[in-house]
Order: sequence, then C-alpha cells, then structure tokens
Amino acid sequence: MEFDRIARDGMVLLGCGKMGSAMLAGWLARGVPAQSVHVIDPAPSEWLVKTGVHLNGTMPDAPAVAIVAVKPQMMGDALPRLQAFGNGGTLFISIAAGTPLARFAEALGEKTPIIRAMPNTPAAVGCGITALIGNMHVSEGDMTLAESLLAAVGATVRLEDEAQMDAVTALSGSGPAYVFHLIEAMAQAGASAGLAPDLAMQLARATVIGAGQLAAGADETAEQLRINVTSPKGTTAAALEVLMDAETGLPPLMERAVAAAAARSRELAQ
Repeated sequence: MEFDRIARDGMVLLGCGKMGSAMLAGWLARGVPAQSVHVIDPAPSEWLVKTGVHLNGTMPDAPAVAIVAVKPQMMGDALPRLQAFGNGGTLFISIAAGTPLARFAEALGEKTPIIRAMPNTPAAVGCGITALIGNMHVSEGDMTLAESLLAAVGATVRLEDEAQMDAVTALSGSGPAYVFHLIEAMAQAGASAGLAPDLAMQLARATVIGAGQLAAGADETAEQLRINVTSPKGTTAAALEVLMDAETGLPPLMERAVAAAAARSRELAQ
C-alpha cells in the first residue's frame, strides 16, 4: 500500500492550520491510520483533537515523513524541534512559501532528503494543485510518497528546477486571489451596467464557478473553449475585443501581476 511506510514508522505534522488540517483530513480519508500521525500544534482545533492523532506528545524516533506546515516567519522557532530527524531516513516535506531547500539543509543536515511543495488554497476543498521539487537526496520512492500524500488535496506536478517555484507561487499559489478579484470586478461591472449589486455578485460568482467546472471537464484547451462560446460580431466578441487588447487588456495586465508576485517571492526567499 502507498502509505505502508507511514503506518509502520509514523509521520510528524508540524503545524495544523487550514492547509495542515485539509491535508490531514485527506490522509485520514485515504487510509493513513490516525495513530501513526503525530501533530505538533500550539493551539489545536476541536476538530483536530477529535481525529485521534497524537497531539503534542512524544514523537517517533525515526518517522517516515515529517511535514512542515507552519508559516515562513515561524520557521526559525519550529525547525529545531525536527532537527533530530535530519541526516537520516526521514523524508521532509515543506509547504512553507518562500523557504528554499538550502535553508532546510542548513537547519536539518546536508544529507537530509527534502521536498519543497507549493499547494494552493483550493486544497481546502480537495481541488488544489501542488508543485513539488526535491533535493539530490530524494529518491523516486520519496517523491512518489510525497505525491500520494499531496494528491489527497488535489493534483500534483513536478518541477525541473527550484528556481521555477517563484513562478509557481505567483501563478497557482497566489492565483486563487486573482480569480476572487475577477468575481469582484465582474460584479462591480454588472452593477454599473444596471443590476442590483447582490444580483450582480450572484451572477458573477455562479459564472466563474460554472466556467471553471466546464474547463475542468473539457478536453479542449482554454483557447478553444473561449472560441466555442464567441459568436462572430456578437456580445461576447465585443467584450473580448476589450479584454484581449494587446496593450490595455487582460494578458499584459496579468503578465505584470504575475511578474510582481514572482519578484516578491524571490525577495522573501532572501
């Protein structure tokens, strides 16, 4: 079974906020035994207490996996608690944004197998996507185990180089906020066109959700889906002339937005 290593040797989860809780719920649903999971969290939720996992107690000597799910600013205080597992057989997986593999190696030991992962917030409803990159000590079995764990909250992709993580952060990591803002902007535009604000928001939300479902289930590219719903010289075409303008439309705006997020990601990693 895919989680035999965890059932046998145990797993440590450092931090169990929204993302940690979403992952844990997925693992338990996929058959990871609650008694094999050891959670370290200073303020466990009522849900976490009821899961039956070990909470803030004695940890296994050499767990199969240690997952770091604390915020980057808490990393300095949190990592020392896991140092004893470094340079051994324990696979470390970090979902902390902006914390490079080299920093973990410095804290845990140069021979430690470490995977850096970037999930996004739709993981909370099992619809996330996570990009992964491992250091030179990560085996194919380690990567497969990490993918199995993160598949509990959505799709996974492997990166070729850690430098790509800034672009991933800017596109999919921060991207849900862009979509939420699109809903806001569509609703505001609908209200400006004469709809009641509440009705405009209802229509905008349902339209974005429905379009996402269509895209998720379609074999066609996003470009083809757009073409499919655009009648020549119709209303959609009139709107797309504005949105697709090479100088003032959505493509150059989105390019600047993602570039700004990627630049900030690089700054935070320093």
